[in-house]
Amino acid sequence: MTPSRWSDLDRPPLNAAALRRAVVTPGALWTALDVVDATGSTNSDLAARAAQGAAEGAVLVAEEQTAGRGRLDRRWSAPARSGLFFSVLLRPGGTLPAGTAPDGTAVPAREPVPVHRWGWLPLLAGVATATALSRAAGVDTALKWPNDLLVTVGGEERKAGGILAERAGDDAVVIGIGLNVSLRAAELPVPTAASLALAGAKGTDRDPLLRAVLRSLADWYGGWRAADGDPAASRLQQTYAAGCATLGRPVRAELPGERELIGTAVAVDGDGRLVIAGPDGTEQPVAAGDVVHLRPAG
Repeated sequence: MTPSRWSDLDRPPLNAAALRRAVVTPGALWTALDVVDATGSTNSDLAARAAQGAAEGAVLVAEEQTAGRGRLDRRWSAPARSGLFFSVLLRPGGTLPAGTAPDGTAVPAREPVPVHRWGWLPLLAGVATATALSRAAGVDTALKWPNDLLVTVGGEERKAGGILAERAGDDAVVIGIGLNVSLRAAELPVPTAASLALAGAKGTDRDPLLRAVLRSLADWYGGWRAADGDPAASRLQQTYAAGCATLGRPVRAELPGERELIGTAVAVDGDGRLVIAGPDGTEQPVAAGDVVHLRPAG
């Protein structure tokens, strides 16, 4: 017998209509929200929609991803309906006309965000997701530079999710977020993985969790755009540093060509790069695109 979408009562399907009513509202960032039963990659699908002219604020959610991708094209998968697997389309390179915010205040026109600041978008998504989960799930979520979401299980930090940002044309970026919600211990792909349930979340209903993340993401993105993408003026840089578990720890950055950089992670600079201080105190920034792996040193 083919299992129905209700086969696992602990993992009911998302309510697409209710989600749409909650987040696609006049004046809001989110302009469309679709839920599909399964797809290869929501990032790939949404990038294709972006190429066809999809508006900023499109959200694509999959109950199951069969070819989910992480950084450097690493594969990522999980059982159907065991997590949140979704992508959002942002157009930081577009000009925003003047308008009215949902609370009735006037919003001035905004020029495109300089391209050199777009590298902050995956870090912004990390901050937005972590703050939303702390409130909505009651789980302290830390950030591992550049794109991992960490929770604590049995006193150990483990990865519960990840973020992938990809350019989609001249003015757009697609941000994909994968988050393990109800994954059980026997279903973990590796022992260092985790889920919100294993971290003691007060609830694993994915509908309110997704609404919370999208609401937080819209707030942080709006503030970042209003500050012309300036990470300090939008308080993104300070907030990211406060929640980043990588800072203050000895790390080994594995670089292309079998090179490595060993030292202490001391800061995230204005370009979103991790600053590593070597044994002699010399500081060197590394960009996410230059790092193959970032591991604890020693």
